[in-house]
Amino acid sequence: RQQGEPPLENGFLPYLGCALKFGANPLEFLKEKQKKHGHIFTCHVAGKYIHFLTDPFSYHALMRQGKHLDWKKFHFATSAKAFGHGSIDPAEGNTTENFHQTFIRTLQGNALDALIEAMMENLQYAMLQSRAPKLQSNTWVTEGLYTFCCQVMFESGFLTLFGKELNSSNDKNLSSKQETERAHILNALENFKEFDKIFPALVAGLPIHLFKSAHSAREKLGEALLHKNLQKRDNLSELVTLRMFLNDTLSTFDDMEKAKTHVAVLWASQANTIPATFWTLFYLLKNPEAMRAATKEVQSVLESAEESISLDGKHISLNRKQLDNMPVLGSIIKEAMRLSSASMTFRVAKEDFTLHLENDFYNIRKDDIVALYPQLLHFDPEIYADPLTFKYDRFLNEKGEEKTDFYRNGRKLKYYYMPFGTGIAKCPGRLFAVHEIKQFLALILSYFEIELVDSNVNCPSLDQSRAGLGILQPSNDIDFRYRLKCL
Repeated sequence: RQQGEPPLENGFLPYLGCALKFGANPLEFLKEKQKKHGHIFTCHVAGKYIHFLTDPFSYHALMRQGKHLDWKKFHFATSAKAFGHGSIDPAEGNTTENFHQTFIRTLQGNALDALIEAMMENLQYAMLQSRAPKLQSNTWVTEGLYTFCCQVMFESGFLTLFGKELNSSNDKNLSSKQETERAHILNALENFKEFDKIFPALVAGLPIHLFKSAHSAREKLGEALLHKNLQKRDNLSELVTLRMFLNDTLSTFDDMEKAKTHVAVLWASQANTIPATFWTLFYLLKNPEAMRAATKEVQSVLESAEESISLDGKHISLNRKQLDNMPVLGSIIKEAMRLSSASMTFRVAKEDFTLHLENDFYNIRKDDIVALYPQLLHFDPEIYADPLTFKYDRFLNEKGEEKTDFYRNGRKLKYYYMPFGTGIAKCPGRLFAVHEIKQFLALILSYFEIELVDSNVNCPSLDQSRAGLGILQPSNDIDFRYRLKCL
């Protein structure tokens, strides 16, 4: 130990250090260490030294240290390790693409409008046409809620990003082609789930060859997203079209490595959105007051947009502006994500430097990691009264608009809600993610009657194996039932 460094928790195990205790329940572990050491401390975890910063008023100090801290290094290394492509760090010479810029350019601004429009159509296809055989009569369909969210969000999200098979519009065999394509997408979903299961192990550094079925699943996803296969598809998103072009012009990757960078895009678009959709719908179903407020808002927006709900194949269309005018749904989504998010913000020290916080300063060594764990913030009773309770209007002010004023010890917080990370590394797809969950909710409330099979069912616990990676999945599925409204 050197002078001026944060207090250290070395753990008792060689190399692993605190890894097992941290992994079992990161939130409780960090709370305990915060009580013991105060707002900054160092944990030895699997050979790395991680400095946890737990005071939300010091978060901006970390954001200001850009010249000393690298946010890309960790992400680049994790992507190559998990998805099996070569390094995407321009410094390593395989590609000169600026990935972050690509994502911002194709997931925000005008590009977002086109994505929202495509997603609106694809959601209705996945919810109604794809499920038509189940929805023939007015009878209830019972299904696992997580299974339902998985299928609808994966199918519609896949079609939105990676397009549809060619010539579907003027094809006489349209329905059989759609069936075949749907079978391919549901097969991709099974491969996605198989691969996703072991994702935390890959991030922790275990080689994928230890997991035969997951390795095979990842290879199959790669094959489906080879450029030669994507070129046969219509309505590819701008994101995928641009990525294909940049892969072909700026990288030295072989065909399979290029495909695996698309697998990374697929994973990033689904792995957190699916559980976030589940939690949002689950909490809605458990809270009649929230359900009433959400239904009323959706009806009101549809009326002012002069959109009528029918089952004769005419789609509802809501644009970005109309979706942005849904503060109740926005608050419900935020609250569900506050309760289920366990993301982690990492920065790697480029050199030895001194980290200046509000009232103190600490010496940080080169290659150490400085981390924020926002779940500490989300579950802080001084910021969120009764933090473990779902309150659908927690993010609404007195006027029913989005609330942005949150306080701790009487001081206004700049950082109070961070499921998407923060600063320059903030998730570039966050706007699309929130819009697609809003679309999902607006459509399900418009077309279906929905209820839990057991209205007294307990909230499933959070699967802690994914702590640090984003929205935690439920530890078990919950049965619900739905049927078409008599429109």
